[in-house]
Amino acid sequence: MNTPFRLDDHKRRPAQPLAPPPADYFERLPRQVMARVQPRAPRESVVLGWLAALPLPLRTVLASAVVLGGFTTSFFLSQPTAGPTAAAPVATLEAVPHTEMVQYLLASDSRITLSDLAELPTAPDRTLTDSFLQASPDELQDALDGQPVDDTYL
Repeated sequence: MNTPFRLDDHKRRPAQPLAPPPADYFERLPRQVMARVQPRAPRESVVLGWLAALPLPLRTVLASAVVLGGFTTSFFLSQPTAGPTAAAPVATLEAVPHTEMVQYLLASDSRITLSDLAELPTAPDRTLTDSFLQASPDELQDALDGQPVDDTYL
């Protein structure tokens, strides 16, 4: 069980006498502090000395011109260069004989899926697809009827 504690029941200790500061301590203190904190001599850069001599508005104009020039340069350097056109791969593919293309597709172990065809870029001209996609309406209907139908989406 805790005994009650009252601060008034306890006497204060007598205050310890403080030692007086040395003679002339407060007169010498500012000089001692200033002796330790010496300002550094200003270093002037030889390369950028001319920039410090310019007035502030001119330096602001120069800085904004440098930033704008850097942006413009990076914009023009990031533009695509005039390289081969998109018709070059189509022309190369048209040069392959039809029988050789069919033999390659039949001989490969992997089958072409719809996702493989979906990843192909669309060509602006349809001359390539007109040559080998000639299906009759009956063939298209048979292919569509052969697909599984999920009634939940209907």
